[in-house]
Amino acid sequence: QVQLVESGGGSVQTGGSLRLSCRVSGVTYETVCMGWFRQRPGKDREAVAAIDTEIGNPGYRDSVKGRFTISQDNDKRTVDLQMNYLEPGDTAVYYCAIMEGRCWYGGGGAWYTAPANYKYWGKGTQVTVSS
Repeated sequence: QVQLVESGGGSVQTGGSLRLSCRVSGVTYETVCMGWFRQRPGKDREAVAAIDTEIGNPGYRDSVKGRFTISQDNDKRTVDLQMNYLEPGDTAVYYCAIMEGRCWYGGGGAWYTAPANYKYWGKGTQVTVSS
């Protein structure tokens, strides 16, 4: 049984930092694409970042580039999302998810961002950024 458990959400002020962690079990961790998504109030779920656990290359949505960093710990079977310089627009429920296969396609020029591509999901963790 595949399980993803997120932790690390909370409330911070603008400019603050949080680190989210996703622990994975029940899947061959080394050969999947791990993604972080978020759902802001009144908005669709959107991809934030993803990393190919076998080769480690990350992808980010434009609005978080330079502020967020996705990383993996193969020994702990976790994927973390370090979020710095948080803004009120980052307020959302954050989810980790797994897609079987590679994150990247088109010769490495794009990564899979549609939630429908990801098969397994955690329950989410709330991040609130106040101004």
